[in-house]
Amino acid sequence: MADEREFCTFLLDRFLFGVDVLKVQEVLRYQEMSRVPLAPPVVRGLINLRGQIVTAFDLRKRLGFGERPADRLPANVVVRTEEGTVALLVDEIGEVIQVDAGAFERPPDTITGVSREFITAVYKLSDRLLMILDIAKVINVVAAGVRGR
Repeated sequence: MADEREFCTFLLDRFLFGVDVLKVQEVLRYQEMSRVPLAPPVVRGLINLRGQIVTAFDLRKRLGFGERPADRLPANVVVRTEEGTVALLVDEIGEVIQVDAGAFERPPDTITGVSREFITAVYKLSDRLLMILDIAKVINVVAAGVRGR
């Protein structure tokens, strides 16, 4: 239906986030990474994805969440951006959700800090909120380096 949008969802802490499914290349379990010296803390490393080198961004750090528990490995949401393909490290992969395009709402004023600038829309689901991320802003490493996140 033309009035619906699809989002690939994932969990960070207990919150549900989503990105436009058309930007998602694939979702993967944890992949070994090579650290990048002097990179901002949000850049966790580089992944060799079948011969393609992909930068992995830790969304927990980028959005100001605490550290991931040591016994939990992140999953990867691999997305295509204008700057190239990147991997977003998330706590858990969700599902693809269809929402009514007219049902979106602006982020509430209660969302403050770094997270607010990355959230473009919020959708009310039956049991929780789905927060849509602006991937271009999330992977802006210049801003990430300046903030130290």
